[in-house]
Amino acid sequence: MTAATTILLSGTGLALWTQGASSWALLFGMLTVAGFLGLLTATLLGRTLIAVTVRGSSMLPAFREGDRVLVRRGVLPAVGQVVVVEQPMPGPQWDTSPLPRTAGALAVSRREWLFKRVAACAGDPVPLRAVPSSARDECVPQGQLVLLGDNARISFDSRQVGYFPSERVLGTVVRTLSP
Repeated sequence: MTAATTILLSGTGLALWTQGASSWALLFGMLTVAGFLGLLTATLLGRTLIAVTVRGSSMLPAFREGDRVLVRRGVLPAVGQVVVVEQPMPGPQWDTSPLPRTAGALAVSRREWLFKRVAACAGDPVPLRAVPSSARDECVPQGQLVLLGDNARISFDSRQVGYFPSERVLGTVVRTLSP
């Protein structure tokens, strides 16, 4: 006699129903399904949420050197949110292509990142003294952001670089993680 196993998916979760199977077969089936779902969840979350460590003091007092934050990837930032953005080379340029939104932690760790607050998004009026006069437009151009550090005295941000391409944003800070 063979065992018949049915996996039922519903809005309330996952159920495993077995008719005529031993408890070992049931346990193995449940562990297999749980392992698969765990792997799938970890893969999807790893591409959506990532933990990042703050370096530097340009975002004092909001964030300190060594703080760990949870960053949500693939979300368009809004004014007032803190973002993690790829650091340009000296001057407003980058020597690499933008990181794909689905890049894993290893690819992310190979880049240099800055923490900045969004002062203006595409289409917003350009804040006074937020970008160099050579880059000043009436409104922020499409695909660009004005990003400023909270600690203006030492921050490397739009005041020196001008606009940051939105495609260089890793994600928005969701919350600080416990030490």
